[in-house]
Amino acid sequence: MIFSGGRVFGLSIGRLIVVVPALLCIWACAPADGAIVFSDVTKETSITFIHTDGSSGQRYIVESVSSGLALFDYDGDGNVDIYFLNGAPLRGAKYDNAPTNELYRNEGGWRFTNVTERAGVGDTGYGLGVAVGDYDNDGDLDIYVNNYGPNVLYRNNGDGTFTDVASHAGVANGHKVGAATHFLDMDKDGDLDLFVANYLDFTYENHMIRTSKGIPKYAGPMDFPPMPNDLYRNNGDGTFTDVNIESGIAEHKGWGMGGVSADFDNDGDTDIYIANDEYANFLFQNDGTGKFEETGLIIGVAYDLHGDDQGSMGADCGDYDNDGWLDIYQTSYAEELTALYRNLGNGLFEDVTMVTGAGAGTMEYVTWGNSMVDFDNDGDRDIFVACGHLQDNVELYNNTTTSFCPNIILMNTGEGKFIDVSDQGGDGMKVKLRSRGAGFDDLDNDGDVDVVILNSRSGPTILRNDSPSKGHWLQVRLKGVKTNRDGIGAHVKVVSGDLTLIDEVHSGRGYQSHYGMRLHFGLGNRDKIDRIEVRWIGGGTDVFENIAVDQLITLTESGSEIGPR
Repeated sequence: MIFSGGRVFGLSIGRLIVVVPALLCIWACAPADGAIVFSDVTKETSITFIHTDGSSGQRYIVESVSSGLALFDYDGDGNVDIYFLNGAPLRGAKYDNAPTNELYRNEGGWRFTNVTERAGVGDTGYGLGVAVGDYDNDGDLDIYVNNYGPNVLYRNNGDGTFTDVASHAGVANGHKVGAATHFLDMDKDGDLDLFVANYLDFTYENHMIRTSKGIPKYAGPMDFPPMPNDLYRNNGDGTFTDVNIESGIAEHKGWGMGGVSADFDNDGDTDIYIANDEYANFLFQNDGTGKFEETGLIIGVAYDLHGDDQGSMGADCGDYDNDGWLDIYQTSYAEELTALYRNLGNGLFEDVTMVTGAGAGTMEYVTWGNSMVDFDNDGDRDIFVACGHLQDNVELYNNTTTSFCPNIILMNTGEGKFIDVSDQGGDGMKVKLRSRGAGFDDLDNDGDVDVVILNSRSGPTILRNDSPSKGHWLQVRLKGVKTNRDGIGAHVKVVSGDLTLIDEVHSGRGYQSHYGMRLHFGLGNRDKIDRIEVRWIGGGTDVFENIAVDQLITLTESGSEIGPR
């Protein structure tokens, strides 16, 4: 399959500065039809996690990009739990108690219990990225943490505890600055392989501090050498083999941040998308055997529509226009719009940020965690963007932005356009912190998607979705038999009357985070599912018919188990 490249508009930078604010005003001032509403329920949850970036005043660049989080059901009780990554003391920093990652068990009713010590997942390394997947196909979910320093693979023991097996498995990955990480079945052999992104080559010896108007600030990615990413093939015996060179991944160096692995060309295998900071983005196209060709430039996702690279942060995918192809939404640095790349279905992507309004409200802030989710169950995907400046003192030298920022919700009008409805989004959208990773799942099992945000140097924000629902919904959990146990990489099509929706199960996405293994479909006023088609990675296609709405169902490969939560 041949992809073709991004287009460059014939606008000068001077004209662009005039045009963009005008368009943003049009988007922001447009009336909203209905509402998406979030309530801040953080205090109700009893979550006491506080993020640290390990800072000591030296402004090491790794401080500015920490950290992601994971939403997943670690104990199989039907409730989505929360795993927060944390930083660690950097040179010159001292703590009475070493910061750790923290796991919170969802007890239901918005009550969470800290089970970190009991579960054995309190890694004291410098956490950056995380992915979850059943790498040993034993029926429970394992955790991979991409650190600044040696990485951690927590094998789920099936009894509520975990064991770090990274060294034995061969995936500790040396001493690098981590970023996004994904489990995927790259060669369609039924077990999960592991992709590990690396940000840059930072050491205490090459550390530097930049200044603006005499004010110290964090250096940028281009102040440090780029790094190739890493790919590990699952040997099926609890160990992995480094296949960087033979897979083609090692040929390309960049400054990797967020990303997502998905089948962007609908050819039945999983590709890898990585957002690079201030550099061309990578799309590694899979030939079906686990060998990859980097095609970002020729497919049109390496640069934005002006031909510029961005300070790319997080990336997720979803079918925002319901045309059967996965589109890409990407966050970026301040004074840059986020980017929506529409998948044209013919081997091309097109940057449609301006014409759709998908960048409304984003130019002022640094944007991080993100996803395309149908928050109001009306049958199309909305966009959530977590915001917070990278620089903690930006106000001292730049009066156009702020370090503490509100987050953004963009509502899909159903006509391929987005409207900024953040101001109407309830008290949850009034929180102003320095957000990083964000996760999206139905934490209270009520049929709509809630939000968890990790905030730098602060506690998290937990947002309950209280939107006046516009319709029915369906949630799908997959159970592989011949293929990987949780159906990671499987392509799901839901047909309900005149509405056809698609999605895939992903492991690792957004900004260095993991979420959404239970697929969520908003259905509007449609009260029956005619058909669900599941195309398993490396397997066949199963069809399930005449499914009731407003429920979570489990679909098993070559069979079905359908019932209440």
